Amino acid sequence: MNTLDNLCYNERVEFLRKGRLFIYFIKQKTMKKPELVDAVMQANGIETKKKAQEIVDSVFDIITKTMGRGEEVAVPGFGVFRATKRAARQGRNPKTGETIQIAASTKPKFRAAKQLKEAVL
Repeated sequence: MNTLDNLCYNERVEFLRKGRLFIYFIKQKTMKKPELVDAVMQANGIETKKKAQEIVDSVFDIITKTMGRGEEVAVPGFGVFRATKRAARQGRNPKTGETIQIAASTKPKFRAAKQLKEAVL
């Protein structure tokens, strides 16, 4: 198992207690940005963390700016990032039950590609 597999692995734990077998899975670890930077550094043979950090930051910055302009970012085999507009609508205040007007908004969305969905299964 390589380093990337270790970051997203559910660990199965089995033990006996009073003659009964117990099996449980340790919660899947979340890969955070520093771990992503390390993985990019290792996978591409980048010599410094600073350079890998700049690459990761620039990718996120480009995706953010492109979506901010209302354009999609399509990564074949991974998925599509897009900004979707939500119309203004009526809602209800859960504390008071009062009807309120919810303003129109734009929300980021991600649609996973078939290959990503299959890899996660």
